[in-house]
Amino acid sequence: MLGLKIQTPAIESVQRAKLSDYITKIIRDRYLLLMLLPGLVYFILFKYWPMYGIVISFEDYNLFKGISGSPWVGLQNFIEFFQSPDAFKLIRNTFLISFYNLIFGFPAPILLAIAFNEFIGKYTKRITQSITFLPHFISTVVIAGLVVNFLSPETGIVNKWLHDFFGVSPINFMMDPKYFRSIYVSMNIWKDIGWGSIIYLAALTGINGELYEAAKIDGANRFRQTWHITLPGILPTVVIMLILQLGHLMEVGAETIILLYNPSTYDTSDILSTFVYRRGLVGTDYSFAAAVDLFNSLVGIVLIFLANRLSRKLTEHSLW
Repeated sequence: MLGLKIQTPAIESVQRAKLSDYITKIIRDRYLLLMLLPGLVYFILFKYWPMYGIVISFEDYNLFKGISGSPWVGLQNFIEFFQSPDAFKLIRNTFLISFYNLIFGFPAPILLAIAFNEFIGKYTKRITQSITFLPHFISTVVIAGLVVNFLSPETGIVNKWLHDFFGVSPINFMMDPKYFRSIYVSMNIWKDIGWGSIIYLAALTGINGELYEAAKIDGANRFRQTWHITLPGILPTVVIMLILQLGHLMEVGAETIILLYNPSTYDTSDILSTFVYRRGLVGTDYSFAAAVDLFNSLVGIVLIFLANRLSRKLTEHSLW
């Protein structure tokens, strides 16, 4: 007891010193903290506060009774979804579209950035970058409209080329379910490949140029330089972007799907997000739609944690 009484003033002195140091840092960085405040308020109001609405997933939500007045049903909405005949199809379509988008869409900006860095001349690079960046700044509605017009069986340029060069009869791509996933993934690549390459171009600038000079002296050709210097140099960036992409594996943008799909392609195009839109906003079944969307979000959270852990073990690079 005597020892404890002797140590207490020393501990309190250390705590006061830490608190004083903390307050000093806040005063010193007050302007930086004020700059952070608008972003913090934005996330609290529009990201965290709306999470309270998740509770309607466990209720039979009534718009007039509100969240607090609606009856509690527990897991009934989740059970109803998994017992419905559409559950497997929706999960399958969501996973497959996201998986194809990951397999073909994720490497595309990496390859484009390497091409800009390694193979394209200075002036050609500027022109090509402008051309590839442009679709990102065009509205998704316009891009989807262009895709529909390009693939039209009557006036579409794709059908015209197929007929002129291969003698193929016009194909109604937008009404055939087997073409939908390819159309969606190709459209996303076309729209975002240039914009997505920016972060990899920034990562490429951080690679020491002396490594390339040493590789040339050792007789390494352009491919060997890319394989042994460029790719390892941007690997941390690639890993972080891949983890983030995996976190969104089950979150396909409903806007683009809605602009492209129709009832004849539901078999391959109907996903969880579009189902939530039709059931929740159109059908006003808010509780059921919220339950489906919550399931979708939980899968994304699990995937991002698993991907981060696996990446940390295999590559020693991770988000945290």
